[in-house]
Amino acid sequence: MQTKQPVKRASIVLKNVEDQPNDLNTEGKLIKRILVSGFLSLVLIMIILYTMPKTVLNTSSLLEYATIVALVIFLFVLLFRYFAILILAYMYVNQYTYKASSGFFPFVSIIVPVYNEEKVVTDSVRSLLDLNYSNYEIIVVNDGSTDRTKEVAETLVGYQKGRYGSVKVSLIDKPNGGKSQALNAGIKHSKAEIVLCMDGDSQLSPDSIKVAVRHFTNPEIGAVAGNVKVLNRGKLFTDLQALEYIEGLNMARSAQSFVRLVNIIPGPIGLFRKKAIEEAGYYSSDTFAEDADLTLKILANGWKIYYEPNSISYTEAPEKLHQLLKQRYRWTRGILQSIRKHKKLMFNPTINFGDTFILWTMFYEALIWPAMNIAANLFFIVAAIFFGFTSLIFFWWAGLALLDLVTALYCVAVEKEEFRLVGYSLIYRMFFILMIDVSKLMSTIEEFLGIRMTWGKLERVGASR
Repeated sequence: MQTKQPVKRASIVLKNVEDQPNDLNTEGKLIKRILVSGFLSLVLIMIILYTMPKTVLNTSSLLEYATIVALVIFLFVLLFRYFAILILAYMYVNQYTYKASSGFFPFVSIIVPVYNEEKVVTDSVRSLLDLNYSNYEIIVVNDGSTDRTKEVAETLVGYQKGRYGSVKVSLIDKPNGGKSQALNAGIKHSKAEIVLCMDGDSQLSPDSIKVAVRHFTNPEIGAVAGNVKVLNRGKLFTDLQALEYIEGLNMARSAQSFVRLVNIIPGPIGLFRKKAIEEAGYYSSDTFAEDADLTLKILANGWKIYYEPNSISYTEAPEKLHQLLKQRYRWTRGILQSIRKHKKLMFNPTINFGDTFILWTMFYEALIWPAMNIAANLFFIVAAIFFGFTSLIFFWWAGLALLDLVTALYCVAVEKEEFRLVGYSLIYRMFFILMIDVSKLMSTIEEFLGIRMTWGKLERVGASR
């Protein structure tokens, strides 16, 4: 084939005139449509004029009709939300398969940030030595602890005996700077292709790396979210949280994973392609939900995020009410801060449509849904107390309890969890979720008022699995 040959110029002239349809009755059809529309409009006007004098408009009836319409909308949104998540989660579970990736065992660095974790750091590291994976290291990052965490962690440094041989355990000691900086220190120290970030109090299941790392054979996957389960069960609040993690968090994560758009990689277990973290600019300290912020940045860069239900991390949940409310207060404010930080993606879907969709769902779950749930419950309580509709509040509770009962049965069956947790579904919506929504609403108000908050620290009890 010869090159540098002259190219002949061609001139093409197009007439910017559309072909006219060969319909001679166009004007007749247009006149007919005008007449029909005019007749229908006249009929509607006559109906309005006839019914208007017979309509009694007053404040009480207007309030009553508005309330009925609002409740119908709320019930529609409630049912749509329930079944949309449930159907997508079922589709994800239906397509989920486990197939070992032969020959793919990349080196993995497990980053364990600790701050005043002397009671649990030993159990956490020892659980990591029993992982069913042969190519990994453990990097403990002491974030300026004021207790004996550093001394306890130093006893674990070196080559420890693992399931498949020696596992290197390193310790990075740094001044206190927060979890984000601790994780960043460990990630930058790591030479691995894949990093696993976890909490200092978490304990991983033996297959947690093995089942999750296989997804990185897909070059589009930037991170894999794990499955978080409550370790310290047996009390009312911890059992309710165990059900919440299964029904409220993991089911939603399954639905999101069906479209590879998991919105929050949980702090207790998340595997990342190190390249994806570097492109995202590492963890940031300007929000109280560094995991949500990093997830949104990874999604914005075009990476996909998958949820692996068999990559399990066991974590301690708050046992006391005030600890639980402080935790959810921080979670809500952190999520709102992350949304505000990435707000340009909310209003410009052309940048990244997946991120825009995720941000609006997070905004709905954090801001709109709690307010709707509280308002609906208040309405039924007022109706029962002041108007004698006591049966109304019972049917309202029974309907929600039935939905939660069915959902709990499904989630417990899918995750092969304790069947006794299903019984908590009878009080889950009307007691636990309502209490959490009140906390979310208060934290939302304080976030928009700009009231200062601090991290706080959950007191560990040193539970072991």
